[in-house]
Amino acid sequence: MLTLLQNLSEAILMQLPKFWQTTRFLVDLASPKVMGIVNITPDSFTDGGHYLDVHAALRHCQQLLSDGADLLDLGAESTRPGAQSLPADEELNRLLPVLQEAVKLGVPISVDTYKPQVMQAALDMGADIINDVWALRWTDQRLVQPAVSGQQLVAAHLSCGICLMHMHREPKTMQVTPMVGDVVPQVLDFLTQSARELEALGVARQRIVLDPGIGFGKTVAQNFSLLAKQQVLTTSGFPVLAGWSRKSSLAAVLGSLDTATSAGGPHPRLMASVAAALLAVERGAAVVRVHDVRETVQALKVLNAIK
Repeated sequence: MLTLLQNLSEAILMQLPKFWQTTRFLVDLASPKVMGIVNITPDSFTDGGHYLDVHAALRHCQQLLSDGADLLDLGAESTRPGAQSLPADEELNRLLPVLQEAVKLGVPISVDTYKPQVMQAALDMGADIINDVWALRWTDQRLVQPAVSGQQLVAAHLSCGICLMHMHREPKTMQVTPMVGDVVPQVLDFLTQSARELEALGVARQRIVLDPGIGFGKTVAQNFSLLAKQQVLTTSGFPVLAGWSRKSSLAAVLGSLDTATSAGGPHPRLMASVAAALLAVERGAAVVRVHDVRETVQALKVLNAIK
């Protein structure tokens, strides 16, 4: 029975798109890719304020590339549990000066945003990927007349890559009342439907990647269930992006080992984050989104050596 399941999983993975089409690049998914996180925020949960300055953010981009990152993900608004929404103008003021220089670095640049206004500005500046925690569902409730949606905006673009993430409720409330029951089929159904809606608007399958949204409205047990059964998500027919880096569910497992480190020392969740990234790749993740690029790249080289 185990062999049958393994063979089925391998057959599914072989049928997934071999490339991720983005604005300027075809990202080869034959081997797992590492997406380095660049938080241009004062309040992200582990590195808020570190790279708010444009020059600091760009130095961090260059360091992540030196460490082996294949892609960079720029975010100017925190979506940690309990986070308040940020006005679009303020998000743009943080993002655009960094993005203007980052698109010159020669790698795919992803922008982590859910606001169509920010998406449009980022794409106009040459961003390659829109990475949306709302899976393009967000609308500005203050507007009397609905503006162009995220779905319509990316569908109108010729080639940008898109990452659709599952989130229960919204950042401000998602961990107050997390999901109930078996989350795997719920997440799979939501992401599959979201992707099919984009395809119906003319978006090519090769442009779409799915993210189960670890920590976004799920309990610790549910997050680890998504990791254990992650290969089920590949039955959607789309590549999976996994974002376990430094998440609080890892702290729950580490317990007393999740302690503060001295200035300049490794993050207390470094090794747990690398372990989760490896497990995600073993279970079919095509891309892992991480803070600690160098260590993740080293671990993936070891994993690749035994395949």
